[in-house]
Amino acid sequence: MAETKTRYSDAELAEFKAIIEEKLAKAKAEYNTLRHIVMHNGTNDIEDTTPSFRTVEDDGAFQLSKEEASQMAQRQYKFIQNLEAALVRIENKSYGICRVTGKLIPKERLRLVPHATLTVEAKEMLAKQGKN
Repeated sequence: MAETKTRYSDAELAEFKAIIEEKLAKAKAEYNTLRHIVMHNGTNDIEDTTPSFRTVEDDGAFQLSKEEASQMAQRQYKFIQNLEAALVRIENKSYGICRVTGKLIPKERLRLVPHATLTVEAKEMLAKQGKN
């Protein structure tokens, strides 16, 4: 009977919605922290605990960490967008349905990757074809 199921029940969708909302809150908090790091360009304000006699090497290391924070912020922003799109799919009851095969994505996968839109088999199939 589980194989003829074409979508998750409202109760199951509510469970996934709670998981996604929790991950979304954490992701937004992390994103805001990363943005704060990127936006602070090393000025000596009250939060700055580094000495004002930084060397050129220190500035290079600081810049690298800002660039890393910027890249991490971009990834986090994309993750947030994916989670928000998953919430839309929950609202229109299409959440958890593979966009390639039309099969239900297993609950275990959705609990680990709540924004997944592909079953593992579909993802592997696309990878073999060179598409993703």
